[in-house]
Amino acid sequence: MIEWQLKGRELANCNCDYGCPCQFNALPTQGNCEAAVGYHFEEGNFGDVRLDGVRAAGVYYWPGPVHGGNGKMQLIVDEGASDEQRDALVKILSGEETEPMMTVWSVYSAMCPTKLKPLSRPIELEIDVEGRTGRIVVPDVFEMTAEPIRNPVTGNIHRARIDLPHGFEYQLAEMGSATTKATGEIKLDLQNSYGQFAEIHLSNNGVVRTAA
Repeated sequence: MIEWQLKGRELANCNCDYGCPCQFNALPTQGNCEAAVGYHFEEGNFGDVRLDGVRAAGVYYWPGPVHGGNGKMQLIVDEGASDEQRDALVKILSGEETEPMMTVWSVYSAMCPTKLKPLSRPIELEIDVEGRTGRIVVPDVFEMTAEPIRNPVTGNIHRARIDLPHGFEYQLAEMGSATTKATGEIKLDLQNSYGQFAEIHLSNNGVVRTAA
């Protein structure tokens, strides 16, 4: 197995209500799962291939809960990546060279028998984890905007976080509200649904955890 690690920021949006039942081992709000996600990897490597500064994204669809399988996915790597970087990220985000089911990417890949051809596209991406704001634009694929959750009565910003000590994606994630329109091979139309902001650090063995 080729050893790898990636450290960076993530912004995700799915069709569930705020909180996302998947984070609590419950069934999805709408019965199915649709999602888009973007990443900016500040540091990383895949063997000898450096992955510092590379961006990637993905669009996913499952007809039921993720664990029910039968999903489809499409990965996008920023067009500024080299061929070696692109190949490395596609392998990682497809769950290859990874202990089975130890990362979110391994789980998603296993549950997606339909894998559309990975794309090379420009990825505009802004993620402020602490401020819970963000934006992702992948031309002809999807656009996402995200903001803090607001109290429906007062309009005041509401802050909530999810702490997963044994999760396979992050240790701590900030919750937000996000909207995504996907017009590529996987179509999405998500309005003010679950938004997730996180600092992530994963390796071929799973989440790299900091000391308590």
